[in-house]
Amino acid sequence: MVGCSTAEAERSSEPIGPTSDSFTVRLTDFEEEKIFRLSIGPVDVPVEEHGDGHHHYGVMPEPKTVTFPKSAYITGFSYRVLDGNGEVLPTDILHHMNVIKPKYRELFLPISQRMLALGKETGSQSLPSLLFGHPVEAGAEVVVSVMLHNPMGQHLEDVSVEVELKYVNDNRPWPLWEVHPFQLDVQFPAGEKAFDLPPGVSTFSYEGSPVMQGRIIAVGSHLHEFAESIWLEDVTAGELLWEGRPIEDAEGNLTGVTIGKLYKKLGKKIFPDHVYRVTVQYNNTTPDTLYQGGMGVVAGVFIPSDADSWPLADTTDPLYQIDRLHYLRKVSGTYEELLPRMNGMDPAVHPADHDADHSHGEHMSHPDDGKVSHPHDEGMSHTHEDEIPHPHDGAPSRPHHTEGHDHHNH
Repeated sequence: MVGCSTAEAERSSEPIGPTSDSFTVRLTDFEEEKIFRLSIGPVDVPVEEHGDGHHHYGVMPEPKTVTFPKSAYITGFSYRVLDGNGEVLPTDILHHMNVIKPKYRELFLPISQRMLALGKETGSQSLPSLLFGHPVEAGAEVVVSVMLHNPMGQHLEDVSVEVELKYVNDNRPWPLWEVHPFQLDVQFPAGEKAFDLPPGVSTFSYEGSPVMQGRIIAVGSHLHEFAESIWLEDVTAGELLWEGRPIEDAEGNLTGVTIGKLYKKLGKKIFPDHVYRVTVQYNNTTPDTLYQGGMGVVAGVFIPSDADSWPLADTTDPLYQIDRLHYLRKVSGTYEELLPRMNGMDPAVHPADHDADHSHGEHMSHPDDGKVSHPHDEGMSHTHEDEIPHPHDGAPSRPHHTEGHDHHNH
């Protein structure tokens, strides 16, 4: 799940598409079990040609749209990867998967809402079904995007992914609270989410403000190898909201990320006049820059203070349009490469291949316009201080990138 050295020959290799013409995505309602099942595949996954295990490389079938057959509340999910004979394969083969609701916006940005994000380290997750559920509407469309890769050393045929979404019928008196997913990625606001990892310690950050007030009740993240920590902080109040760390096996392989079940302490309150920052720290112990070797995204569950409906997306917003073109794999590139299209100029971006979702130009990092603080830095409080309104013009913030300073040691 990490990149390879920045040799130009490796940069020129494009992700490969599915070799099966029968690739589909289906959503089936198993009413007795109260499960929606997403069936994704089949797709052939050839052996990866780059043997060092550090390459953001794989099979990315064309995203598909499916429709929910009825209204319900989603309360949890599980998933598995299968071969053509129905035998269970390692979850490592699922690099990542997104389920996207184009009708609604994200909490921190005017882009399509990410309903569900999965990776090999995600595992099965659920919320107390009497308390919390995410509403889906009959006829609601979602876009399903997946990337598979093959670390097993042998060609895999007819691979499929099954995702089961547990639900409660919408005619029940529970769950008591409607909840909504959100994401905050260090590579927001749009474009490629993988970034190059220089040797040594480096941090990547993004900050923004939510569109509404409410409470974060659960939070997790998606990381790659060499990650040391990821954290979410209220910059305005000087408060650490959550910090996650990688979980590794005996060989040092990433197997999971710690989950914050904040609802056990009534959640963490967030405000639209505060600025929030997500930061990920990596320590690349190799001598090489790892091409597209890092990712850092916080994914969580949010209860709005206002019980009104979740805000619809403004489909005329340029950022919404660019983001949609990107997740549909109509364009590829970093935010900087896609930005000219937002400004009405000719895009500095090449059309994406049929199944490609990642550009192969140099990753463009930004000089930090202020110290990227770690939650353990002096002056960062772990408790909520008096609220300090922060003026925010609503424009997308740009990611920050720092290198060569270990924020865990002072």
